Amino acid sequence: MAQLSATRSALLARRTQLQLAEQGRDLLKDKRSALMKEFSRLSASVAGTLADVERRAMDARRALASATARDGPDAVGSAALAASGKVELELETNNVAGVALVEIRKEPVARPPTHRGYSLSASSARIDRTAERFEAVLDTLLETAATEVSLRRLAAEIEKTTRRVNALEQVVVPRIERERDYIAMVLEDREREDRVRLMRAKGR
Repeated sequence: MAQLSATRSALLARRTQLQLAEQGRDLLKDKRSALMKEFSRLSASVAGTLADVERRAMDARRALASATARDGPDAVGSAALAASGKVELELETNNVAGVALVEIRKEPVARPPTHRGYSLSASSARIDRTAERFEAVLDTLLETAATEVSLRRLAAEIEKTTRRVNALEQVVVPRIERERDYIAMVLEDREREDRVRLMRAKGR
């Protein structure tokens, strides 16, 4: 540390830098805590949603297999083609500790049988049941997709914030502390030498 300027102003500068670095570290820790709290909340909700998606998907596959076996693949395919349509979505963002979390606003995907586009007289209750099951799957998947995007963003920001906290704790703060202590030691040595010289001068 011989290249350091051991002056009072340098010592004051290091003390100020240390205070700022510690404040920055504490703010980042608070931010990380808020992000992790939100991550835990969303993780808990998505875990239940994923289980619901799997259950609904199994119901839909069973309904499809039954309709295909009893009504025939042509009838099921024709109804599926007629029932195709658009799902109107609106994306909204909610800011949590600087991270934009995604929320989907939409009307329910589920429709009454008369609004699916196929003729009720040419279809069966099994086809209606299959359409209803797959609409429920799509509804839940859309909710899960928004949550998954938010979780990915939160995870990336938590990782980035953790790296910055570690850099401050393990590199920046210790370096400033070492420089501060070195400058303080040099100044104390100089003061002692000055006192000794002064005492000698008085003695002469």
